[in-house]
Amino acid sequence: MLVKTFGSAVFGIDATTITIEVDVTTGIKFLLVGLPDSAVKESQQRIESALRLNGYKWPKKKIIINMAPADIRKEGSAYDLPLAAAVLAASNQIDSSVLSKYILMGELSLDGTLQPIKGVLPIAINARKEGFEGFILPKQNAREAAVVDTLKVYGAENISEVIHFLNGEENLTPTIIDTRAEFYAQVNNNPLDFSDVKGQENVKRALEIAAAGSHNIILVGPPGSGKTMLAKRIPTVLPPFSLKEALETTKIHSVVGKIDKETSLMTRRPFRSPHHTISDVALVGGGNYPQPGEISLAHNGVLFLDELPEFKRTVLEVMRQPLEDRNITISRAKFSVEYPASFMLVASMNPCPCGYYNHPTKECVCAPGVVQKYLNKISGPLLDRIDIHLEVVPVPFKKLSEMESSENSEAVRLRVLQARKIQEERFEENKGVYANAQMSSKLIREHVILDDESHELIKNAMDRLGLSARAYDRILKVARTIADLEGVESVQADHLSEAIHYRSLDRENWGG
Repeated sequence: MLVKTFGSAVFGIDATTITIEVDVTTGIKFLLVGLPDSAVKESQQRIESALRLNGYKWPKKKIIINMAPADIRKEGSAYDLPLAAAVLAASNQIDSSVLSKYILMGELSLDGTLQPIKGVLPIAINARKEGFEGFILPKQNAREAAVVDTLKVYGAENISEVIHFLNGEENLTPTIIDTRAEFYAQVNNNPLDFSDVKGQENVKRALEIAAAGSHNIILVGPPGSGKTMLAKRIPTVLPPFSLKEALETTKIHSVVGKIDKETSLMTRRPFRSPHHTISDVALVGGGNYPQPGEISLAHNGVLFLDELPEFKRTVLEVMRQPLEDRNITISRAKFSVEYPASFMLVASMNPCPCGYYNHPTKECVCAPGVVQKYLNKISGPLLDRIDIHLEVVPVPFKKLSEMESSENSEAVRLRVLQARKIQEERFEENKGVYANAQMSSKLIREHVILDDESHELIKNAMDRLGLSARAYDRILKVARTIADLEGVESVQADHLSEAIHYRSLDRENWGG
């Protein structure tokens, strides 16, 4: 008897429906075809044990299983449940009439317990798109899949519950979530706040500008000056997730299995802070079966690289293209996968190996030329792609001991939101552009028109600092954001002057 069940394969951050065809005939052989990997091939032993321990039989006949389309590689153990259901239906142990209504996915333990799987959200989105009535999956993943409305999501704890449900002997309770209510209830919930940081008003101003225009920023300062503390609070002043951004980001985290079982939808912008020993593949994504890297996990959020010069040069250089294009394409001989990577880069570093170059009270003990050599670990092209370079100085004791709290994140965020609203209206007709940092050269010429005074100012700055054409564009983008924060239509000389100040760590005038 030939029976079909339906599963799903996640490719990139999208899912493709997999049809599992099972034919049970006379004989004793077991054949599994359709490009399964080792984990899929090993499913026979897991399924056989799970069925036996739950009172069902593995057919003592010839079993042929095809996983179509046969030219897509099937990976992982999540196909155990649809394979088991198909074998049972083909051997007349369960009713096969309702199988076409559902997508089934789940890994089986030897005792039949269903284990959580990865990539649930893309699968649920694809199931709704292709008109399936419901999605049967492990209970731990049910909340994540229930984000997709109009699709019935049934979470089961073991294979017996699924079999009874398919036979109409027992009902599974569908998981229902009010996505919007849950999202808006959690969207502003963040334990960190800018008011925790004493002093550093100039740094907070630069971070506000960076958040308002989604600009990349690097903080340079001695140990203990508050670089990491400030960086961790940047997400608190970024605009809250829109529902679309939350879904897009949750999909990426779902693919790599980083969604908590109690979480249905990500409500806070991601803050990723990889260690400096990270490999280039782990950062940008890849592997034999390509997975998203840290830059994609930081999509719509912040990627924080602490101690930037300590990262391997090859790791930093692979970020050049994603910083410009805001996506990463991972190519293999037979296929390529594209992951989104629209993140805000925040980096920090000490000014020199000992950490005290330009320190107001401590003396730098580095030999001549060492400071420049230390900065040379970061290539010029990468520094060019960072809009704001900022020097962070230690906070004096008087400021640290003050009881008066500084401006909180909510007040800063309101100004950032106002600036972002201006940018949304400005770029309404430009697809994929929502902030000043994403402006192309054409858009810069259109929206940043300089008067004679401003033109002369930036010309002198270019000559004195030896800036590149890319750095020139970055200055204009930052100046546009400063003007937006003030609610001013045209970019003026003082906006440009402040933007030029944020390029003060360019090579020609640092450490020399």
